[in-house]
Amino acid sequence: MLRFMPVGDSMTIGSAGEHTWRYRMWQHLCATYGGPFTLVGPRETLYDKAAEAPTSYAYADPGFPRAHLAGWGEGWLHMAPLIGEAVRSCRADVLLVSLGLIDLGFYTNAEQTAANARTFVAAAREANAGIHMVLLPVIPNIRATTDEPFAEQVTLFNELLAKTAADLDEPRSPVLLAAPPEPYDIDTDTYDGTHPNASGEHRIAAAFAEAMWQDWDLGGEYAAGSS
Repeated sequence: MLRFMPVGDSMTIGSAGEHTWRYRMWQHLCATYGGPFTLVGPRETLYDKAAEAPTSYAYADPGFPRAHLAGWGEGWLHMAPLIGEAVRSCRADVLLVSLGLIDLGFYTNAEQTAANARTFVAAAREANAGIHMVLLPVIPNIRATTDEPFAEQVTLFNELLAKTAADLDEPRSPVLLAAPPEPYDIDTDTYDGTHPNASGEHRIAAAFAEAMWQDWDLGGEYAAGSS
C-alpha cells in the first residue's frame, strides 16, 4: 500500500467545515491510482477558529483518511524537527509538502527557510531512505500584493526551493518541485486572500497530482471539475 503524507500549514490542515485539498487529493487518487493507497500522518483534526486550536473533526465530508502532518501557523521551521518521527511511525512513502508562507511571514528569511527545507529533507530520508517528496512553492497570497519586501522574499524563496529540489533530487529518493497552481486567483480561489476555498482546494491538489503524473507516471491527469 502506498502511503501519502500531506505536510503543511493552515492551507493544508484546513478549518472546521471545509473539505481541504487533502480530501480532493484522496478523491483524485481513488479515481486514477490503480493500487491500494492511503493518507497517513500523526494528526487528523481541522483547525477550530472559535477555539483557536486544532480540535475540530467537522469535515465537510469526513469519509476519507484524514491523517496528516499540518498545523495552523506552522512552517518548515516547525516541521523539520517533526518529520523524521512522523515518517518513521506512519511509514510514509510520499510526502506532499506545502510550506513556507508562515516561515517568511513571521520567522525566517528566504535563505534560512531554504536551509530548513534542506534539514527537513535530510530528516525524512534518515527515517526512510527511499522517501519520495513533492514540494509546492509558496503560492499567491494577499500579503504579497501589498507588502513588496515580503513579495520579494517569496520570489527568492521559491527560487531557492527550486535549487534545493534540484540539488537534493536523487533516483532512490526523488525530490520533485511542483509547478504553482495555474491559474490561481486569490479573489476567486481563496476565501480571505490566503486560505483556499473549494476552487483553491482543487487547484492545490491538482498541482501535486500533475507533478506526480508527469514526472513519476503516478495517478493520472487531474479532473478539475470533480466534486
